[in-house]
Amino acid sequence: MKKHELVLVVDFGGQYNQLIARRVRENNVYCEIIPYTTDIETIKSKNPKGIIFTGGPNSAYLDNSPTISKEIFDIGVPILGICYGVQIMSHVLGGNVRKGNANEKEYGRTEIKYEESTIFEGMSTNIVWMSHTDLIDRVPDGFKIVAHTKDCPVAAMENTEKKLYGVQFHPEVEHCLEGDKVLTNFLYNVCGVSGDWTTDTFIEDKINELKAIIGDKKVLCALSGGVDSSVAAVLVHRAIGDNLTCVFVDHGLLRKNEGDDVERIFRDKFDMNLIRVNCEDRFLGKLKGVTEPESKRKIIGEEFIRVFEEESAKLGKMDFLVQGTIYPDIVESGHGEAATIKSHHNVGGIPEDIEFQIVEPLRELFKDEVRKIGLELGIEEGLIFRHPFPGPGLGIRVIGEVTKERCDILREADAIYMDELKKAGLYKEIWQAFATLPDVKTVGVMGDERTYAYLVGLRAVTSSDGMTSDWYKMPYDVLEKISNRIVNEVDGANRVVYDITSKPPGTIEWE
Repeated sequence: MKKHELVLVVDFGGQYNQLIARRVRENNVYCEIIPYTTDIETIKSKNPKGIIFTGGPNSAYLDNSPTISKEIFDIGVPILGICYGVQIMSHVLGGNVRKGNANEKEYGRTEIKYEESTIFEGMSTNIVWMSHTDLIDRVPDGFKIVAHTKDCPVAAMENTEKKLYGVQFHPEVEHCLEGDKVLTNFLYNVCGVSGDWTTDTFIEDKINELKAIIGDKKVLCALSGGVDSSVAAVLVHRAIGDNLTCVFVDHGLLRKNEGDDVERIFRDKFDMNLIRVNCEDRFLGKLKGVTEPESKRKIIGEEFIRVFEEESAKLGKMDFLVQGTIYPDIVESGHGEAATIKSHHNVGGIPEDIEFQIVEPLRELFKDEVRKIGLELGIEEGLIFRHPFPGPGLGIRVIGEVTKERCDILREADAIYMDELKKAGLYKEIWQAFATLPDVKTVGVMGDERTYAYLVGLRAVTSSDGMTSDWYKMPYDVLEKISNRIVNEVDGANRVVYDITSKPPGTIEWE
């Protein structure tokens, strides 16, 4: 793939590391997240135009806290430290970081006073978003304080000679007014980027890369019908045509009518070689008695691969397997410094003895970028803006043991939920909505008779990327319609609850 300008985001364990990377991408600059343990020679070899240090939960002055080699400040690359990132910059370079007292800790909306600085060019507001316990009370030699708040003496600092900058606040979050200007100023005015990362250049470069890697060899695509695998399939098909065969595994864990819809769209609309494999019994058999979420994910992931291998054997030699892995999948699965939040079936579930070479054409992209690519490729909006659906499907939305009966109950409840959201004109306002079926039965009364049936959980969140989210404030009348329909129309369900947990502390999916 053509070499683009690169900015590195060094991860110190902050919850916003992916958000920082997305903000950089929004400036048409390609970036990658790397762990703080990455050695200096590797960083140099990547030839970055700039480096950004993320926040983190630790204290820079403690011996066991994440740190960075002092050498990184001498390689001539501009660096921006954010929150813990500016504290570790100060600590390593000889400044003083200490624990704040009760009055010095700052969280949330905070007024700030800026001094003149390249990174604050064009700023017209004085509201930022703080989240820190520790603070810098003496900057390193060569640095100048360029912002402060009532309780934080060093809200920003700079060493213009070495192009080192740091801010105590979080410019990447939406609550930080004009925070985007801080990142844009750093990228364009300090790092001197030109902004060569766009969807158009990605498509062209990726198609050329796929042609070079694959040549005239045969390729299988793991097609689920979700946004990621669909965009991956169309992109690869654009590059190699009929040498691509899409295998759609109907594992019995899909939403209502989803299998038929996938077959219709990709066989008829896109004229792809498509094999539909119906293997509900096989997957449910493997999941029998399994209740632990990570185990379910890995079982489903391995069975996917085994099915592909079997289909490959029927087709003759197939050299590559395409998957719709995207960048958050890589980070959330614990690749790099980030802790494992959950294993994604197309990352954590791949067996070590796999017989294919894996091709992941979207692994550099965030979800919003995938959608832009999909529209550029001519995929219809209805598919592109469909709410995210996990690779393990209903296998992780049926909480506890997965059975056909419980999947059928959930399918019907979820279909009613989506139908009512669309009727109310709310579907496009919501990032992701779905029903889930906890392993909980409750007592109810229907027609003067006692019932003992499953509880259905409803989840709906707003988000720009799925990395952080807030629960959607659903109108009561819509919730009432949804609840009434589910209880009255779905055999086996007699109670409906609505999830009002944000991410963090919860995840979007329940498992």
